[in-house]
Amino acid sequence: MRDDVAPALPGTGHAAAVPGGTRPARLPGLDALRGFAVALVLLNHAAPDRFGAAGVLGVTIFFALSGWLITGVLVRELERHGRVRFGRFYAARALRLYPPLLLMLAGYVVVEGAFDVLGEAHLVPESLVAALTYTINVPGLPHGSESLYHFWTLATEEQFYLVWPLLLLWAWRRGLLRAAVAWAVVGTLLACLLTLLLVVPNVARVYALPSSWGAALLIGCAGYLGRDALARGLPGSPRARRTLEVGVVVALLAGTLLPGLASHTSWYVLGVPTVAVATVVLISYTSRWRRLPTPALRPAVALGTVSYAAYLWNGALARWFGHPEDLPGAVAVLGLTLIAATASWWLVERPVARWRARRAVTAREVSAPA
Repeated sequence: MRDDVAPALPGTGHAAAVPGGTRPARLPGLDALRGFAVALVLLNHAAPDRFGAAGVLGVTIFFALSGWLITGVLVRELERHGRVRFGRFYAARALRLYPPLLLMLAGYVVVEGAFDVLGEAHLVPESLVAALTYTINVPGLPHGSESLYHFWTLATEEQFYLVWPLLLLWAWRRGLLRAAVAWAVVGTLLACLLTLLLVVPNVARVYALPSSWGAALLIGCAGYLGRDALARGLPGSPRARRTLEVGVVVALLAGTLLPGLASHTSWYVLGVPTVAVATVVLISYTSRWRRLPTPALRPAVALGTVSYAAYLWNGALARWFGHPEDLPGAVAVLGLTLIAATASWWLVERPVARWRARRAVTAREVSAPA
């Protein structure tokens, strides 16, 4: 990935500001990959009986992509400053994640609090606490309304990013990056295996635990750290590259038809790492696209642009409409999801991104030598 093209943040359709400019850089390939991932989640919510594995596949892609991108942000911090500016890092994440989240939670309060459409108004306070503190996936703590339970993925990411920057900084300073990441992946898989052994045969109980998905995040992190070697090792000719890209996507689409993946031990110890590795391969190729190879990918880019808000709204909308499985109902939920996500983009995400870009430019101008 070129240093002058800043990577998009997880769940976003845009990137950090490019030095010297006020407009965000865009990586169309990663927007398309993000759109593909959220499309799988939407597909699962629309037809869970037919595409039962689409959700877990989409989530795994998101986790691997998130690990790659955030590691890129942290590594550039280390290369330029020799340290991680933790205050800046977490402030940037809060500014990216909270505005769309707050907008969605406002809608949740109206629907389930003011109108009480599900008879669960009493759950609103604990739901808001769990969502805003990223603790929905913590066993033993109340998570509130099931309309927000899909926020467990956000909780998993944010909990991971409390630990990963510290581990990365420690390993960077000691020249132990490869060993640290390798041991972290092994340790996460062992922790996952332990939780599975504790709950067998009720394997689905580990679904929302951080240990079940840490390997996907870490494989994404490792992919960024080894991106140069990865690029050299993958097929480089256009035909071979395109064949591999299409093959991986087709395999993932075929995997959406597998029933009950989240209830199988093999999914967590083999499936998650395999899909994460496949995602890293796609990232290695698509992150170098300067333009889309075909206009047919434009809808995926558009969906990727609003993917974070689409994910926030879709699970709740599906529940508010009774998880309709008929075509008109599924189309209605999808349409409302896209409307809400697009509104979120224009009302909060885009303005905040532009404000952040302007602040970054102003800060560089102030700090530049006279």
